[in-house]
Amino acid sequence: MDNIDRQLIGCLLEDGRASYAAIGDKIGLSAPAVKRRTDRLLADGVISGFTAVLDPDLVGWSTEAYVAVHCKGAISPEELRKAFSRVPEVHSAATISGQADAMLRIVAKDVRDLERALERVRTETSQVDHTETSIVLSRLIERHGLSARGELDAQS
Repeated sequence: MDNIDRQLIGCLLEDGRASYAAIGDKIGLSAPAVKRRTDRLLADGVISGFTAVLDPDLVGWSTEAYVAVHCKGAISPEELRKAFSRVPEVHSAATISGQADAMLRIVAKDVRDLERALERVRTETSQVDHTETSIVLSRLIERHGLSARGELDAQS
């Protein structure tokens, strides 16, 4: 992956619906060259797909929380993934270092919906000992893969 690929990815992250011609104008390539590079990045798995980014408030998901999950004994990441994927309000999950075993990002309609989702998180596997929930008051920054300069990090 070279600097032109990084610029192309930056353009796609900024506007995933931009035409190949518009992207080419920004990065100095022809539309067919942009298409070839995009196809290669897709084939290589660098780009895994395209998606719509929704505003949770506008679709009625007004409550967001981060949940630290503490488990009893040892449990595999695969078991946790299976359990958490059965709770549709869980929008992301990761195993983490520190006292908790996993961190979840839950998006729900309201606090009652969040409470139901938390109960499901606790019951989907008998290994969950307890959870610690922090409700988001306001989103300050959400970058979706961009660095502070709006470019793909050179380390990627």
